[in-house]
Amino acid sequence: MNIHQFQYVLALAELRHFEKAAEKCFVTQSTLSTMISKLEDELGIPIFDRKKKPVALTAEGAVLLEQLKIVQREIESLKEISQEIKGEVKGRLIISVIPTIAPFLLPLFLHRFALQFPQLQIIVREQTTGEIIRQLKSRDIDIGIVSTPINDAEIEEQKLYHEPFVYYQAGKEPPKRIEAHELNLSNLALLEEGHCMRTQIIELCNYHENQLVNQLNFNFQAGSIDSLLRFVRGNGASTLLPYLSVYDFPKKESKHISRFSDPVPFREIGLVVHRHFVRKRILQVLEEEILKAVKPILPDIDFSGKRLSPL
Repeated sequence: MNIHQFQYVLALAELRHFEKAAEKCFVTQSTLSTMISKLEDELGIPIFDRKKKPVALTAEGAVLLEQLKIVQREIESLKEISQEIKGEVKGRLIISVIPTIAPFLLPLFLHRFALQFPQLQIIVREQTTGEIIRQLKSRDIDIGIVSTPINDAEIEEQKLYHEPFVYYQAGKEPPKRIEAHELNLSNLALLEEGHCMRTQIIELCNYHENQLVNQLNFNFQAGSIDSLLRFVRGNGASTLLPYLSVYDFPKKESKHISRFSDPVPFREIGLVVHRHFVRKRILQVLEEEILKAVKPILPDIDFSGKRLSPL
């Protein structure tokens, strides 16, 4: 058996069509079919059911496919290690960021980071924490930027910075400083289920033994911070926001923001990768560029207060 046979099986399993799989692998259809048959003969197991249209994996083939994916990822890791040894950084890098971080952090560093690796194709996605962790484990993405800690044995974490939360009250100017236990929870708007920031805010409210009771006769759960802010402004509501989402607010908007008195609720932001991730130089440069961008912006706060957990 050889690497090419593995690639042919993976291509056919993905496309379920011999001609399309052969085109993807830059071989003839007969070559692909023959090489897959030889692998099946060597293993003594039918990987595909050729009688079905489109061609389908057998039950045994489905088990083998998962192992072949692992082998393929390890081969790719071997290539990446050799590139790093030679000082070459090329190929593809997929970075996934949670939606409550992405629009505020990425513009601060991404362009400078990309300029350092002109031969690297960088793909950036927005996904929830759960989806990022799942795809890190399946090795479908390379790096995640999330609220940490994750506390998963398969995931390595690198803490970046602490980000405080602020209180935003539409319709009136709240005090410049506010205690967490003074929050008006009767008109608090939150993100929808699945966002770790929603969980963090509910955790903060539960911590003070309060309940979220909305005075409005409808419950709006936003899918993004932009949608959340638009709703809050339009309905005279309130919410909690991460600091980077408001630091460049115009003066008129800033009047609606209160900072928390000590202890300041905050979240920890970090990089996460699979424990077998090998592109250490890229990870180091990414960390450096992010810290270079956010350190001058974040307020000087004693973060010995309550860290809100990500999950």
